[in-house]
Amino acid sequence: MGLTQAAAAAARVDSLSSLTLGGGSNPFQHLEKSAVLQEARVFNETPINPRKCAHILTKILYLINQGEHLGTTEATEAFFAMTKLFQSNDPTLRRMCYLTIKEMSCIAEDVIIVTSRQVSEQSGAAPGSIDRHQRARLGAGVCPGPSSGPLLPAPRSLQSVLSPVTSVCLRQLFLRQTGLTDLLRTVLGRTSGLGAQRVRGPSPHMVAPLLDQEGTSLILDQKNHLEPSNDNIMVQYHALGLLYHVRKNDRLAVSKMISKFTRHGLKSPFAYCMMIRVAGKQLEEEDGSRDSPLFDFIESCLRNKHEMVVYEAASAIVNLPGCSAKELAPAVSVLQLFCSSPKAALRYAAVRTLNKVAMKHPSAVTACNLDLENLVTDSNRSIATLAITTLLKTGSESSIDRLMKQISSFMSEISDEFKVVVVQAISALCQKYPRKHAVLMNFLFTMLREEGGFEYKRAIVDCIISIIEENAESKETGLSHLCEFIEDCEFTVLATRILHLLGQEGPKTNNPSKYIRFIYNRVVLEHEEVRAGAVSALAKFGAQNEEMLPSILVLLKRCVMDDDNEVRDRATFYLNVLEQKQKALNAGYILNGLTVSIPGLERALQQYTLEPSEKPFDLKSVPLATTPTAEQRTETAPIAAVKQPEKVAATRQEIFQEQLAAVPEFQGLGPLFKSSPEAVALTESETEYVIRCTKHTFTEHMVFQFDCTNTLNDQTLENVTVQMEPTEAYEVLCCVPARSLPYNQPGTCYTLVALPRDEPTAVACTFSCMMKFTVKDCDPTTGETDEEGYEDEYVLEDLEVTVADHIQKVMKVNFEAAWDEVGDEFEKEETFTLSTIKTLEEAVGNIVKFLGMHPCERSDRVPENKNTHALLLAGVFRGGHDILVRSRLLLLDTVTMQVTARSSEELPVDVILASVG
Repeated sequence: MGLTQAAAAAARVDSLSSLTLGGGSNPFQHLEKSAVLQEARVFNETPINPRKCAHILTKILYLINQGEHLGTTEATEAFFAMTKLFQSNDPTLRRMCYLTIKEMSCIAEDVIIVTSRQVSEQSGAAPGSIDRHQRARLGAGVCPGPSSGPLLPAPRSLQSVLSPVTSVCLRQLFLRQTGLTDLLRTVLGRTSGLGAQRVRGPSPHMVAPLLDQEGTSLILDQKNHLEPSNDNIMVQYHALGLLYHVRKNDRLAVSKMISKFTRHGLKSPFAYCMMIRVAGKQLEEEDGSRDSPLFDFIESCLRNKHEMVVYEAASAIVNLPGCSAKELAPAVSVLQLFCSSPKAALRYAAVRTLNKVAMKHPSAVTACNLDLENLVTDSNRSIATLAITTLLKTGSESSIDRLMKQISSFMSEISDEFKVVVVQAISALCQKYPRKHAVLMNFLFTMLREEGGFEYKRAIVDCIISIIEENAESKETGLSHLCEFIEDCEFTVLATRILHLLGQEGPKTNNPSKYIRFIYNRVVLEHEEVRAGAVSALAKFGAQNEEMLPSILVLLKRCVMDDDNEVRDRATFYLNVLEQKQKALNAGYILNGLTVSIPGLERALQQYTLEPSEKPFDLKSVPLATTPTAEQRTETAPIAAVKQPEKVAATRQEIFQEQLAAVPEFQGLGPLFKSSPEAVALTESETEYVIRCTKHTFTEHMVFQFDCTNTLNDQTLENVTVQMEPTEAYEVLCCVPARSLPYNQPGTCYTLVALPRDEPTAVACTFSCMMKFTVKDCDPTTGETDEEGYEDEYVLEDLEVTVADHIQKVMKVNFEAAWDEVGDEFEKEETFTLSTIKTLEEAVGNIVKFLGMHPCERSDRVPENKNTHALLLAGVFRGGHDILVRSRLLLLDTVTMQVTARSSEELPVDVILASVG
């Protein structure tokens, strides 16, 4: 490699350590900065030796790119010595000068002195200057930004020495002189294409008028500028893109641009496609009004002679939000024609778009079913897969058997990615036609036995589990299929999940003993994660079936001798619980498990070990779990392989607990039971004061946290409090003020309230709220505040406390076991008539929301065509008391509801019945 090439490379890379010459050594390896700067004195000699000077510039570049520090004085001296090299007409030396200027511009002083020379270089006035093709690239070189091709050293160095404003002004000059007025098509294409990328930076408004004028001429002045060739079509497309980038922040300007060019017509199909996308975006911003001329333009493009324009228009209509089936009809008709196209790309595009339409408007695609069935046997398996999945979404119940046969013929020939798409479509079909679960289940099991990756097998397992949960009739068939699958399942996560499902659903089947063999085989044949899941599943069978209990105890005793600690500990624990033969213990420690937050439990235990105490650890101090029970996640995830994080992230409730504990007035309130899931706005967002309230419930108290923001810049508020007046037996104890509330700086004040005792009817309450504060005027510019102020008050919206604020929802996997565990000591039952509710679905939704409890065993889903339903709800009342509700609903003319509530205390039961009544 010669020195010239080495110099060019030195300016482009961070290091030349890989450069080799002859024997493979680096000629610049042992350079010293002082020696190189001493050599730079050669620049002052006359005549100039281009080869020698280029070699020295290469050394300077190498030192800079190696991270060698050049002082400002050193760099400036070398820079001014280097400017004398412009006297030479040698092109190699000139390029090296520009490369060095670019690298030293941020180190040396007064580098702008070379601007005149560089401008002359670009305009062609200097000897040996660049030609018109190269000057056309200056539009990309003057202003910083990504380039789309190799740029010359001169414009790249010029952009590094100019100020932003000077840079934009010069760019306008060169665009006129060398870019958009050049009749060469290559220059036109280059300039318009790059122009769309460059209209940004410190002063885009200075460039926009020029580009707007010249871009319009590129599109409309076809006689003078555009000849009928492929390049011309692309230039029109690029120029339209340039104009859109200039006007995109002005909706009216974009509308006028669309109107102008649709009226004159466009030659380029690429430009038509861009225009359709711009029109579609405008329609979305206008809330998709179908009376707009923009929609008429898109619809007219469905009759364009170019296929790509027709498809772009159809795709735009399909993607418009809120499009009705009637408005989709023209686009669907066009896509139906494309389904029979000889071009595979068009067939694929059509069926892919129809698949998207079928998700929201399956009836609109029904007319295409015959064409889609013809595509099932397409040689392109991607097209065949999309056709099948679309048919699964639009087909009738009578066509399912035929579709399943067609799918099975090519499933082995497509990739796992497309198989997952098919499985997801089958899952949606199961929900639509539940009576076809047997056919679909058999097909899924056939797929499950075939080879495939983890994602594919997980999709099938998820689908089978969803069918089991939705259709009670398919439970035993689905469980049998899954039992056979885990006999040779190579995925630990899937095996443990299926074992958990078997433990949850297996004991409720007609013949639970048939699943024991499959579960115990996992204890004998699998590794520790699966063995641990199998032990838990066995324990659940023993906890719910007294006849099988002796056999389960024998199997668990064998597991006590297991090699793995986790398996031995689980077996020992379950064995001791089951030997007590108490339903309450089985329900609390095997079937339902802990209802506390596992991260919260870990944090509480860590804190307890760090601060030793004579008091035993209280589980009621741990926040409750608001998501599915941690036991489920523990059994379905790898046990030993998961590395626990060193620090557990605090939950939202734990953060509130720490904040409230830091307030002296709230000492002794005990653990925080519940915080409202979202803050309640007590003012409008546009008012002078913005107040939002979060309710924090303790065992015997409630704290109202008011987050306040002052939006007036000429006031500062001090001693801000919220005075509350209850309508029931609540007692306001104290107010903790926000000391100061400057402009736009949020502050927090609190109000502490004592909850009524033994008064179930007083749990629901409404508070009238008044914000009181001291106002001090301040200067908006300086922020100086007056010393004296005046008292003022501001009326807020009323704040409601409901029964849901006193109950934390928890999940009970086995509701019957939990019901038996609580017992019937405190059980009450009443019947109510819901006169304003006309459907069971509405009744279930209102009850769940009003009580704030968790629906168990999917009882929040009401079966179709039934006039009776049982809703099962579980929660914990403040103080840690379990509360369970069984609500039986009957729909005649109105909804009649029989409510039965159980708890470990009497107050929660009375509160539930009083609030419903």
